[in-house]
Amino acid sequence: MSGAVLVAIAASIGNLLQGWDNATIAGAVLYIKKEFSLETQPLIEGLIVAMSLVGATVITTFSGAVADSFGRRPLLIASAILYFASGLVMLWAPNVYVLLLARLIDGFGIGLSVTLVPLYISETAPTDIRGLLNTLPQFSGSGGMFLSYCMVFTMSLMPQPEWRIMLGVLSIPSLIYFALTVFYLPESPRWLVSKGRMAEAKRVLQRLRGREDVSGEMALLVEGLGVGKDTHFEEYIIGPDDELADDGLAPDPDKMKLYGPEEGVSWIARPVRGGGQSALGSALGLMSRHGSMVSQGKSLVDPLVTLFGSVHEKMPEVMGSMRSTLFPNFGSMFSLAEQQQAKADWDAESHRDDEDYASDHGADDIEDTLNSPLISRQATSVEGKEIAAPPGSIMGNVGRSSSMQGGDAVSSMGIGGGWQLAWKWTEREGADGQKEGGFQRIYLHEEGVQGDRRGSILSMPGGDVPPGSEYIQAAALVSQPALYSKDIIEQQLAGPAMVHPSETAGKGPKWADLFEPGVKHALFVGIGLQILQQFAGINGVLYYTPQILEQAGVGILLSNIGLSSLSASILISALTTLLMLPSIGIAMRLMDMSGRRFLLLSTIPVLIVALAILVLVNILDVGTMVHAALSTISVIVYFCFFVMGFGPIPNILCAEIFPTSVRGICIAICALTFWIGDIIVTYTLPVMLNAIGLAGVFGIYAVVCILALVFVYMKVPETKGMPLEVITEFFSVGAKQGKEATD
Repeated sequence: MSGAVLVAIAASIGNLLQGWDNATIAGAVLYIKKEFSLETQPLIEGLIVAMSLVGATVITTFSGAVADSFGRRPLLIASAILYFASGLVMLWAPNVYVLLLARLIDGFGIGLSVTLVPLYISETAPTDIRGLLNTLPQFSGSGGMFLSYCMVFTMSLMPQPEWRIMLGVLSIPSLIYFALTVFYLPESPRWLVSKGRMAEAKRVLQRLRGREDVSGEMALLVEGLGVGKDTHFEEYIIGPDDELADDGLAPDPDKMKLYGPEEGVSWIARPVRGGGQSALGSALGLMSRHGSMVSQGKSLVDPLVTLFGSVHEKMPEVMGSMRSTLFPNFGSMFSLAEQQQAKADWDAESHRDDEDYASDHGADDIEDTLNSPLISRQATSVEGKEIAAPPGSIMGNVGRSSSMQGGDAVSSMGIGGGWQLAWKWTEREGADGQKEGGFQRIYLHEEGVQGDRRGSILSMPGGDVPPGSEYIQAAALVSQPALYSKDIIEQQLAGPAMVHPSETAGKGPKWADLFEPGVKHALFVGIGLQILQQFAGINGVLYYTPQILEQAGVGILLSNIGLSSLSASILISALTTLLMLPSIGIAMRLMDMSGRRFLLLSTIPVLIVALAILVLVNILDVGTMVHAALSTISVIVYFCFFVMGFGPIPNILCAEIFPTSVRGICIAICALTFWIGDIIVTYTLPVMLNAIGLAGVFGIYAVVCILALVFVYMKVPETKGMPLEVITEFFSVGAKQGKEATD
């Protein structure tokens, strides 16, 4: 666990450099104007500040595709190099044109770090502290701004402040960042898996998690290669194989086996007829009625939001006690062999010619220590005839470790948030009389059942479950495994036709995946949050803060102790930034406890109130002292609550809601929206101030915050404590169900 934390801290230094640069240029430009006589050339002055925005926007347009093709770590290294190079050029900068070039290079580094750091942290962080670690970039950025303001303030006290040194100092921390990216930061394990570099991904995960057995998470990363095109929802009653299968119950054609970690370890599951017993089932039921509700004007909240929310409902205590009994060692179904084999052939005797299956063919061991086939069936017949796992298959190389904490089993197949990963084999008789079947991947989530409905789930097809039996009810997201080869199936080969990740994902991101319903839905949420964040007023309030604090008498107080107006302005900005850090610390604590959605819904109303007060004090004549006091309090409150919610959360969510195969591209699209919005707000602010005044500007920002509150309430789901792969599956099944309901 500490490995993931240290890696996240090291990666977030890229955002510290961004904050450092933003604060440095804000102070240095006061002296640049004097040296180059830019008082009469506001366009050039604006370009010096804005050129980094231009560079960030340009490089963001293709950074996502490059990150998906060549990895996250190389771009983090490139970001450090660009920071370092821009610092050296700014230290030299003989004229304004060279300075503009340096600012452009600096923008390239900023664009890469802002886009890639949240993505990188999300892909390396454990599920239960992912929100906390992904708030680090916000904390580092604000910390960098504070440190930079302190440096600039100190240099402003000198007889002749040197702006080149102010800007050139950036090269020193960028060298540290470069060393960390090259010698300390590993590549994202999710990206490594997507390229078939399984052994390397396993080593990285072992380092990040601080344990040897990471086979469950390895399986999860492999399953995350798909985009959930055929995901659907099911509900099961699950019990021990020996109890439900052989207790005198009538034969049940719906009976199925869920395969555990070891040969001979399995569970029997039966579908819950009609569904809707569990919290997830009830949420899915809402989607089936969504179309009619929309037509009647009754639907306000996206059913997908309800679907996500159902996961976080508290389970009854009685269900928790059953988990350790039913899933005592739901361990490694996907363990990597330690000894590399050139090729793992199927045992001829395991083909069982008396069954009407075509042969299952393993693929060559293309890379690393991954045996083939990746996943093999233990038993394929629901009639009780089993086919043994082939020698050399991953099913035979199982991990046998599990630990007990608090009475519950912590198995290697636990993937976070109470979710478990399993597989099942399904078969049916085709039109030609031959048996057809294939593996399906299942994300299981143990569900609670209300007390008055507990008896209803005991009624099983073919008989009643004995009163003393042990069982759980589980919701399941069922889909085709990510490594299931349709091409092999088209060659009329039945069974678990699985291929190596390098064959399915090595071709790079597929742009067509952007048009999958789940991905489009996630893009709508991500882009919407980025637009609303930029127009929620943070740039306007930052622009107006020195003036507000000066009106409150802070400027006079500082001038009385001998500070120049420039030094006083810089110190005011430093104090303002310092106020943000404790609030970000609170957000880090709450991000994985209360959740992203809760923080947004709790903090945005405070932003609305703060902006409304700023509007009123600029319209009404409340007196100088009252005006200064209310304005100061409103600005401080606005800053503190913005950095708790609307500051970090859009980037956190954008790093969580997209599939692995297109995550880089999608985050780049959201980041591009961020930079374009930043440019628009920055350059329209002076025009708006001249046209409608401060009251009008803050009024518009307040209206945008109201729209943001409505958008979050209706469209933004809660993702805390959920594995990234499960989040993307939820978007897929939610978008699919919603589309079917409205058709």
